[in-house]
Amino acid sequence: MDKEQILSALTKAKDVSPKRNFRQSFDLIINLTGIDLKKQEHQVDAFITLPHQRGKKAKVCALVGPELEGQAKQVCDSAITSDSFEKYKEKKEVKKIANSFDYFIAQANIMPKVATAFGRVFGPRGKMPNPKSGGVVPPNANLKPLYEKLQRTIRVTNKSAPLLQCGIGTEDMKTEELVDNALTVYNSVLHVLPNEKHNIKDIYIKLTMGRPIRIGEKIEVAKEAK
Repeated sequence: MDKEQILSALTKAKDVSPKRNFRQSFDLIINLTGIDLKKQEHQVDAFITLPHQRGKKAKVCALVGPELEGQAKQVCDSAITSDSFEKYKEKKEVKKIANSFDYFIAQANIMPKVATAFGRVFGPRGKMPNPKSGGVVPPNANLKPLYEKLQRTIRVTNKSAPLLQCGIGTEDMKTEELVDNALTVYNSVLHVLPNEKHNIKDIYIKLTMGRPIRIGEKIEVAKEAK
């Protein structure tokens, strides 16, 4: 997959998709082959930092102790301090928090408290602060670079099906930025697949309400991405 192929697919995806009264996102869909999801080494769970913004703001909540409280309230979209964790005893309250934010970051020395208070809901939803994304930080961390990085970070997993699907931007972004983001995802995925490109069956690009377009030398409209 190269830049010209991605560019052609993006152009075709726009051409065959009617205009909507909302800003649509572009999704990249990578169908996999030769993957056994029962094998741990075949399971993909990766955070990828894109070269450009995702087109939509990622909401970040910090779970912190007193050391990072002031900074977290200035930098992040919300901050919950460890002395207030007890307010979230009700599962519905924790669900409300989980639904309100894209990423959670946490101060490393209070992670046991974070797990106790939020783990039962955050864990199954993949919302727990994750070291892979840089989301578990020391008490003296500088949160601003992390917050800015998370604005360009996506997570790709194949836990439920032999495919990877993620957003690479929105239709109002520059085409060159969408191409760069798509190529970054592709190259990153190659490195985490057991047999690299041999595990990739085909790749599609689609708008939120549009039809999938297969990336390749011969661009064609697909009925669905299998």
